[in-house]
Amino acid sequence: MKKEFTYKNSAIYYLALLFILFNGVASFAQTSTVKSQTSKTGFQLGSLFKDHMVLQQGVSIPVWGTAEKGAVVKVQLGDLEEQTVTDANGKWRVNLGVLKANFEPKTMVVSSSQNEKIIKISDVLVGEVWICSGQSNMQFSVNGAPEVKKLVPSAKNIRSFKVKQMVSLEPQDTCEGEWEVIHPNSAVAFSFAYFLEKSANVPVGIILTSWGSSSLEAWMPRDMVETVPHFKIMMDEFDADSKTKNKINAILEGPRPWKNADDIFLRRQSNILYNAMMHPLIPYACRGLVWYQGERNAQSMYGMVKEPWFSRNSGILKYGDVLKSWIQRYRKAWNNDELHVLVVMLPGFGKVLDSEKDINPESPDAHSWAWMRESQLKAIELPNTSVINTIDLGDEKNIHPKDKLPVGKRLALFALHNVFNKKVDAMGPTLKKVKVKANSIVVYFNDVKHLKTTDGKAPTSFWLSDASGKWFSAKAKIKGKKVVLTSLDLKKPLFVRYAFTGKPNVNLVNEVDLPAYPFRTDTFKP
Repeated sequence: MKKEFTYKNSAIYYLALLFILFNGVASFAQTSTVKSQTSKTGFQLGSLFKDHMVLQQGVSIPVWGTAEKGAVVKVQLGDLEEQTVTDANGKWRVNLGVLKANFEPKTMVVSSSQNEKIIKISDVLVGEVWICSGQSNMQFSVNGAPEVKKLVPSAKNIRSFKVKQMVSLEPQDTCEGEWEVIHPNSAVAFSFAYFLEKSANVPVGIILTSWGSSSLEAWMPRDMVETVPHFKIMMDEFDADSKTKNKINAILEGPRPWKNADDIFLRRQSNILYNAMMHPLIPYACRGLVWYQGERNAQSMYGMVKEPWFSRNSGILKYGDVLKSWIQRYRKAWNNDELHVLVVMLPGFGKVLDSEKDINPESPDAHSWAWMRESQLKAIELPNTSVINTIDLGDEKNIHPKDKLPVGKRLALFALHNVFNKKVDAMGPTLKKVKVKANSIVVYFNDVKHLKTTDGKAPTSFWLSDASGKWFSAKAKIKGKKVVLTSLDLKKPLFVRYAFTGKPNVNLVNEVDLPAYPFRTDTFKP
């Protein structure tokens, strides 16, 4: 008998059934993914909002985080209270009012209407908050600087947040770290905080985010390709380099701790340190940034060399202009044109770069760190920016000198002078003008009541030249606020260089023993 055809016993029926089942599973998987993503947008605060944190006095305080979409989030701190509704991505932000410095701990209470959760952040102080960043000399430990280590027993009211060293190919909203009721383990950051707290009499919070061997470009956001041409070249090369990106991902997904070679490989990349270690801090209210970096960029004069690959950066001569762009970009990120930036000048170091020039480290014409210091001093062309003079410090053979205590002291002096308007002398003598006479040059200085030397002898490290560009050591004599220079080798000197060597032997200071800043008056190109 002929079998009756029915829809249920047809191939079409089973194909339709499979189609429905497949789409159901796919729909379920899609729904699960959405739920998983939603759950990740849980109720939480930005990474810096944790117990023992220090908030910045005298400014509006941004507080931010995530919660369920449409939730009403309320933030309370003492008498201050603000609320907002999360956006479509579950993000929220409020701005609390201005707070005065206070040693009495406060509690911040943050609540969400969606799940009736409450987050309490206890032991909150209000004072001065500074971000301390850079490479290995910022990272240099307290135990490595004996003079700084002696300060530890008398330190108080200093707290620190150390950002975990990490990289990311994309800007991150969060980072790892905890506020600790203890000084930062950075000799420069700690000594700065120590003297600032003692003089300003306010709690000090240090956010330490640094990594040895890192270049300026490592701490640059990607959008700086629009303002820094060589950075665009570097990032275009990086984007086309799948081998490097794959290696980065493999290291990040691999076991911890990283091998030393992998650690070095990560920190010498461009942009990806900023993504993971600086971007998550924005826009946490702070007074400013202490920046101790430049050694990595001082490996070449002109920059963008092919080998070694990690020296492919701005180089010494471009560094100053790039640093200015970087400072302006950070101020834009924090929406604060008054964000104070304290740049630590590179101290004395005897190494010189390979070149056809004189490579004697004591020569003012050698390709040395003298040119980097000149580049760093370009930063003061911007308002609310200072460069801390370290020309009398350093070690001819050690790129990591131990004399970090004076660095911290001088940083604190600038903060007190610039921020608190205290009548303290922060600047050493700076060049005012020069007068060329028949057989001598007279140098006039600012920021000095009277000049002197640390050893009572004649000033050292002055050099003179004429139109030939050859430099000769000068005989120097102090007369009040000026120094008279002569040289038996020159009949008509025209130009001066002061302390313009890798590791100059200097002794010229003002009445409060702050060293004179290095300078040159010529326009000779290196």
